[in-house]
Amino acid sequence: MNLGECFITLHELLEDSRHGKQPILELMNEKKKKKKKSKYKNSGKLSVEYIEIEKGYSFLDFIRGGMQLAFIVAIDFTASNGDPKSRGSLHYIDPHTPNHYQTALQAVGRIIQDYDADKLFPCLGFGARVPPTGEVKHEFFLNGDLNNPYVEGLDGIMDAYNHALHRVQLYGPTNFSPVINYVANLAREKQDGSEYFILLIITDGIISDMPQTLKSIVSAAKLPMSIIIIGVGDADFEAMEILDGDYVRVSYQDVEA
Repeated sequence: MNLGECFITLHELLEDSRHGKQPILELMNEKKKKKKKSKYKNSGKLSVEYIEIEKGYSFLDFIRGGMQLAFIVAIDFTASNGDPKSRGSLHYIDPHTPNHYQTALQAVGRIIQDYDADKLFPCLGFGARVPPTGEVKHEFFLNGDLNNPYVEGLDGIMDAYNHALHRVQLYGPTNFSPVINYVANLAREKQDGSEYFILLIITDGIISDMPQTLKSIVSAAKLPMSIIIIGVGDADFEAMEILDGDYVRVSYQDVEA
């Protein structure tokens, strides 16, 4: 039901507010006005009791204000990548040409590292058998340190990646939720606007734990963090479009991110 319309500029509203006036606006309904003609006065009145302008800050505003970016890498070490010793593997290390994982790490890392003051980056892996027990883990530290996942600079990331390739056994499945939860726990401790976390997940395959991943994303939606997923290889990544919230909000059990 359209009761009526009124028009006023923001400047007029603010001026009335500054002078302690309470704007009272007549609501006009054109159909009723044409029908009643000279007898029509209005269809009611709108009283503006309070007005306030809240500035919306962009991501760039926060960066200019000194907010630091915390860059975290999570790499897919599942067997579908192929034997790292084989030239056909997505993890094959060619001394002259970077593989898909190295290319993605360098492309994103070069940009983000300039916004990170200490240049210390946690590097995670998932989907591999990890020594000494050979247990399959979906959240392990690439540098082999059981207590400290941090490496220094982009060179440190590349070294940790190469180190992990010679240390772990590629296995599976492709689970995202453990690394997302790991970063979410870091972000929960930094909700004062001083730090923003960016998780880069590089993978070659279809997600095996989609429900858990959706739940993790929804749970982390209000935290200062973003997730970048880069798919490498020839797999069909269409199923992962559900994680792209540009047009349809990511949801889990009717709760939206």
